[in-house]
Amino acid sequence: MEKEKFYISTAITYTSGKPHIGNTYEIVLADAIARYKRLTGYDVYFQTGTDEHGQKIEEKASTAGQKPQEFVDNVALEVRRIWDTMNTSYDRFVRTTNPSHKEMVSKIFKKLYDQGDIYKGQYEGLYCTPCESFFTENQLVDGKCPDCGREVHKESEEAYFFKLGKYSAWLEEYIETHPHFIEPESRKNEIMNNFIKPGLQDLCVSRTSFKWGVPVTFDENHVIYVWIDALSNYITFLGYDVDGNSSEDFHKYWPADVHLIGKDILRFHTIYWPIMLHALGLEMPHKIFGHPWILYGNDKMSKSKGNIMYADDLVSLFGVDAIRYYLLHEIPFSSDGTITYELIIERINSDLANVLGNLVNRTISMSKKYFDGEILEPSAKEEMDQEFITTILSAKDKVEREMNELRISSALDELFEIFRRSNKYIDETMPWVLAKDPEKKDRLATVLYHLLEAIRHGTVLLQAFLPDTANEIFHQLNTENRYMDSLDDFNGLDVGSHLNDPHPLFERIDKEKKLVEIEEMEK
Repeated sequence: MEKEKFYISTAITYTSGKPHIGNTYEIVLADAIARYKRLTGYDVYFQTGTDEHGQKIEEKASTAGQKPQEFVDNVALEVRRIWDTMNTSYDRFVRTTNPSHKEMVSKIFKKLYDQGDIYKGQYEGLYCTPCESFFTENQLVDGKCPDCGREVHKESEEAYFFKLGKYSAWLEEYIETHPHFIEPESRKNEIMNNFIKPGLQDLCVSRTSFKWGVPVTFDENHVIYVWIDALSNYITFLGYDVDGNSSEDFHKYWPADVHLIGKDILRFHTIYWPIMLHALGLEMPHKIFGHPWILYGNDKMSKSKGNIMYADDLVSLFGVDAIRYYLLHEIPFSSDGTITYELIIERINSDLANVLGNLVNRTISMSKKYFDGEILEPSAKEEMDQEFITTILSAKDKVEREMNELRISSALDELFEIFRRSNKYIDETMPWVLAKDPEKKDRLATVLYHLLEAIRHGTVLLQAFLPDTANEIFHQLNTENRYMDSLDDFNGLDVGSHLNDPHPLFERIDKEKKLVEIEEMEK
């Protein structure tokens, strides 16, 4: 039977510099969703990459004394290194300087022009160079860019425009009749009320004031402005062909199931992109999910404030899975999350070292001590065991429900309920007391089997979130039974097999000592 497909993408990262932890959050979030979907039997295609054209890149390259291509090559390499450091399982890393992408972007532009959706005019507007965006006077906040808060300046130049207004009524109706198209709900309301209902202005889609971009093939003075170039990546790298010769992959995976993006680029993905696709006669993505930001304490991260954290630095301090856990668990579904060193340490100590690490270590150590690590038949069940087993068996569906809603933090809570309930089961059954009574040997073996099997259940689900940790637990359990369909029963460990030696998964961190160490490093 052919697997059902699932296509998830992140936004492509702008190659103006090294991505900070806020940018990295998105790839880790997408990775957990992609891994979970693979685990549940989907044929997953997971795409990420870099956005490499524009005036800002041209200026940054010039300042660095480099050609733009050399500059973006270096940054793209750094982005990919960080994505790999975070153990993300993307299927394709795309770059908008790719020649076949550029060729197809030119063709898309020409098609839209030929069918009357793009026209030539004169642009006068307020321009923000860092955001590469034009704004009207009433879109500014305190006279500054509404996205980044920086100064804007007046620009006037010949440009091509995309007729967004022509499709405004269609887009409004589409969003109203597809309630899950933009999520969370608050983002949908923001787009409808602030941008679509007041009326869409035609969009500037070419520039003449810089050269680092995809050329307009029929007008050599113009380069294609960032949004048609960048947004097209979701279809061009799948093999979309404007002339009707699209690839098998395109026919298989399009439309995307989830475009995962930061809330700051929601407008482009929920207005420009759907209209572009509609004008090209293509299906809409199923969902555009605008995730929140990560704040440093209560502030947005910025170089000027000196409060930027980078994923590779955090990994060197705390390990990959500890940082993955923090990002996935601590950033809420629809409101901004916060990150500090103190909060990371507290979460590692409470959830990872105590709830999970301590459980695995205690259980395997007791099995080694009392039965030489052999897994024995659970032959002496008692009434209290059924509630425990029922709780463990119910976790799979609870996690699935949260994951289907993209509530990743809640899914992790449901998963960790397995480990919390198992710790409680240890307190209820007191294996160390049972071990003192030779007549309770079968009961002790049963309790330990239940604990080990509960850990295995939790670990099967954990693979989507903390893959390295899950692999280590499977190694200690000495089992290859790591499949989702094994969670329908409570007998997934082989009686007679032997556990491997226990090793701590996460060490408790001395907070004060660690903070001093970090302070010394940052001097």
